[in-house]
Amino acid sequence: MSSARWLSPLWRSAFVGTAALLVAGIANAQIATPSDSGHAAAPSAAESSSNNLVFVTGSDALPAAPDPGNGSGGQYDNKSGGGGNGGWGSKIAIEAGGGYDLSTGNSSNYVNSGWDLTIGGGLHFNRALAALIEYQFISDGLPSAVVTEAGSQTGNVHIWSLSFDPVFDLIPKSSNGVYVTGGGGFYRKVTNFQDAEPQQYCYYFYCGTGYANQTVGHFSSNQAGINVGGGFRHKFLGMYGDGRMEVFAEVRFVDVFTPAITGKSPNGLGNTTIGAGTQLLPINFGLRF
Repeated sequence: MSSARWLSPLWRSAFVGTAALLVAGIANAQIATPSDSGHAAAPSAAESSSNNLVFVTGSDALPAAPDPGNGSGGQYDNKSGGGGNGGWGSKIAIEAGGGYDLSTGNSSNYVNSGWDLTIGGGLHFNRALAALIEYQFISDGLPSAVVTEAGSQTGNVHIWSLSFDPVFDLIPKSSNGVYVTGGGGFYRKVTNFQDAEPQQYCYYFYCGTGYANQTVGHFSSNQAGINVGGGFRHKFLGMYGDGRMEVFAEVRFVDVFTPAITGKSPNGLGNTTIGAGTQLLPINFGLRF
């Protein structure tokens, strides 16, 4: 009986130890075995290192930011092109403007002030340089002394020209800047003498007689001319001062090499004298693309 009593605590300890080992083994087996027998077991650390998973860091993590100065862009970039990748469409230059016209020098004796319109088109070679073919129409008045000498009641001077005029931008990368321009070409000048003549007009169901100025005599000449000037411009709709559209204000000196008219009668009117040369100062405002 004494030996049985001594062995009883020993058996008890062995039983408890064995039970603890069994519980630990079952727990480890459950951790190592996936819950779903239809899925593969989780890979080990060694297996994970062999997978084709690449982590990218540094400058290769994100695509490169677009370069604002490369001349290319989307549908609405409004870039001026000029050496970029915009194609021929980005190189086309267009302008339209008009304003007030002043006579200067000796021409003030033969030409009064008036107005003018200018349109042009050409190419942008780069941001700083464009070459334009410009058409300009000038309408000025005649001084009363010239009108009286000819024996008419009123008159005007019309000049139209077709000239080649490069435009050089002095600050091409700025939204606000200044530019110089100039060139030369063909000029036609017509000096008209007019009288008020009766003219029939009709207004709905009524017709009557009124008076309107009619040309009764004129002088005309075709010759070369030059122009030179500059202006201020402002570009807009561009993020980096490279918008194609700009507004401008400019003044030019125009010298038309017209011949002198001495003691000649325009179509039967009195003898008239007009000095050589026509110098004008057109002051224009407009848009350029």
